[in-house]
Amino acid sequence: MKESTRKWVEKAIKDLKIAENLCNQRYYEYACYFSQQSVEKLLKAFLIDNNRPYPRTHDIRELIKLCTKIDESFKYLFEIEADKLTIYATETRYPEYEFEVSEEEAKEAIEIAEKVKDFVLKT
Repeated sequence: MKESTRKWVEKAIKDLKIAENLCNQRYYEYACYFSQQSVEKLLKAFLIDNNRPYPRTHDIRELIKLCTKIDESFKYLFEIEADKLTIYATETRYPEYEFEVSEEEAKEAIEIAEKVKDFVLKT
């Protein structure tokens, strides 16, 4: 793993730990936000490690598609619905969206992010 990739992965893992801590404190919308951020960084790390540019986007679907062009096994991330985390990139952060997240949704977001982490780190 390249040094630049390692730094992205470290930040992604920190984001996931923050998500878990926030969920335990019942800050569910922020747990979802940091889960999304973790997945976004992991996918961008994979692109960087494969000498591919990454777009300035929060769209997990778009990032998965780019990763799939390198490695078809990334289709698995659609199976676990990792792309559904995209909504948490903005809607949870701004009051005008009035976006509420349940404990179950937060736990699901964290579980998805964990699966993405495990998948990306083994590829």
